[in-house]
Amino acid sequence: MTRLALLRHGHTPWNRAGRIQGRSDIALDDDARATLSDLTLPSPWDRADLVASPLMRAVETAHLVSGQDPAQIPALTEMNWGDWEGQRGEDLIADPASGYRHIEDWGWDFRPPGGETPREVLARLQPWLAGLGRDTVAVCHIGIMRMLMARATGWDFDGPAPFRIKRARLYVLDLGPDGPRLQPDPVRLIAKGQP
Repeated sequence: MTRLALLRHGHTPWNRAGRIQGRSDIALDDDARATLSDLTLPSPWDRADLVASPLMRAVETAHLVSGQDPAQIPALTEMNWGDWEGQRGEDLIADPASGYRHIEDWGWDFRPPGGETPREVLARLQPWLAGLGRDTVAVCHIGIMRMLMARATGWDFDGPAPFRIKRARLYVLDLGPDGPRLQPDPVRLIAKGQP
């Protein structure tokens, strides 16, 4: 069975400021670079195919933890947040007129103004996912991971998610004929030089 390991990119200045990045091409910050430079993919993931979103924060994360340049996959580009990109979620939620909602209140058809719905993101991922034939590490974004993990767990963005996405961990999906299934335990990246 083919497996897909999802890894979230490192921190950016916008992450730390609580700003919505979406498709904005924001680079990693220096602290993220330093942290990721000390980490690597554990076996057997160090021998898997390596792909990334084309946004620089994902490409650089992939290179730092593997020493390789990943294949860039446009389908892995973060969800389009439209007019909300660059704004802070905290500010949007404080303004009832904004239409912003917490993720557990989205549903699959929640659309930021001028942006994409979770259903549309999942639809653009499906052809790429269907073409995977080898174990693959995909360095991407929390939105992409949420869509794939929601599909794998049956979560419909209705109440608390049945998973938490942390950095420096691989979230592994088994890609079977009945759709993806999320393995229960994430795999931590390891310190470079560790066996």
